[in-house]
Amino acid sequence: QVQLVESGGGLVQAGGSLRLSCAASNSGIIFSIRVMGWYRQAPGKQRELVASISRGDSTNYADSVKGRFTISRDNAKKTVYLQMNSLKPEDTAVYYCNVADSGSQWPWGQGTQVTVSS
Repeated sequence: QVQLVESGGGLVQAGGSLRLSCAASNSGIIFSIRVMGWYRQAPGKQRELVASISRGDSTNYADSVKGRFTISRDNAKKTVYLQMNSLKPEDTAVYYCNVADSGSQWPWGQGTQVTVSS
């Protein structure tokens, strides 16, 4: 089955940047045709979709991150990225990737912790 492995999180000061990566192993050619998304879950809150990218590289962003985050993908590497700039304390959360279309989602990975200090 598909395994999602997120990396790149860490502790950063407000205004800083991080680049997250998510590798989808065992996904085969399916990865390239799925809409991929980055989600985040802050303590005590529900998981939310913050960015998505289609197989044609069309992107969508939550209003809270628009203009600051950029999602991209490398289908050959079966990897999706999230460049996060101008980070704010409210961006603190565990970040996950998964599919973001109407099909079945893959098993969730362990996520990567992003902590933004004020």
